[in-house]
Amino acid sequence: MDMFKKNQGGFNIISNKNQVHGGYGAGMIDLSSVSSIILSEEEAVIDVGALHAKSAVEKGVKFSMNKEDVPNGARYWLVWVAVDTGEVGSYYAGVTACEMLIDREARRGWKILADHVNKMDYAMKRRYILDGLSEKEKENLRTLLSTHNPDIWERSPQELKDMLA
Repeated sequence: MDMFKKNQGGFNIISNKNQVHGGYGAGMIDLSSVSSIILSEEEAVIDVGALHAKSAVEKGVKFSMNKEDVPNGARYWLVWVAVDTGEVGSYYAGVTACEMLIDREARRGWKILADHVNKMDYAMKRRYILDGLSEKEKENLRTLLSTHNPDIWERSPQELKDMLA
């Protein structure tokens, strides 16, 4: 039996428009409130392709789990942003950052996929984890979040604003 031809129930990504009441599809994860940002010293850019490891900087790159394989890699961060709605409106409820090294010329990169998955989970669970960001990277992220939607930024917790100050 060829297990790759068999239709397997698996990990499904849905929007909140589906109405599931148990049975097939129960336990699916709703990523409709999660976005991804690619962050560097130069800029912060919303790149939804990163949800599937296909951001502009990741395309065409072969990744390794060994940092030593990418000695000339430029540092990028994949930032997961979860938006939630409170009593007064939407706010940035979870923001986490995962480090990557990418050498575009050599088409090689370093990242820990498990870290990326865990950090997405932490953002969805309304946590703020921004360890390791430089001052310039914090500034770039703060600028993007505050200008993309000033109302959401204004309603976001002071904890996030302090982390990016």
